[in-house]
Amino acid sequence: MRKGKGSMEFGKLILKTPLSNNDIINLKTGDKVLINGVIYTARDAAHKRFVEAIEAGKELPFELQGQIIYYAGPSPAKPGAVIGSCGPTTSSRMDAYTPKLLEHGLKGMIGKGKRSDEVKDAIKKA
Repeated sequence: MRKGKGSMEFGKLILKTPLSNNDIINLKTGDKVLINGVIYTARDAAHKRFVEAIEAGKELPFELQGQIIYYAGPSPAKPGAVIGSCGPTTSSRMDAYTPKLLEHGLKGMIGKGKRSDEVKDAIKKA
């Protein structure tokens, strides 16, 4: 049985942001998860600004506690379109910033590719 506010439906764990430690403690690689709520998108340039703001004692543009960031690359809109498509970018590009963001409450990341040992250790500690 899973702890936390997540529930199971159709063999998938349903989570709602913001997440708590209890929501994610039992997640395993390969689990199917449905996420309701806000998911922020940001790439490495934004992550750098987030960490700089934290280190300067400034407020972030959103509350980081319990949030998920989708690592999205730039996706310009085609002519006549309001927005462009959104696809994942390489997670390792955020590795220099991720441990600090995890320390400040980030609970989930969506991206592609491998993570550094430092990030893996930070995830375990968070």
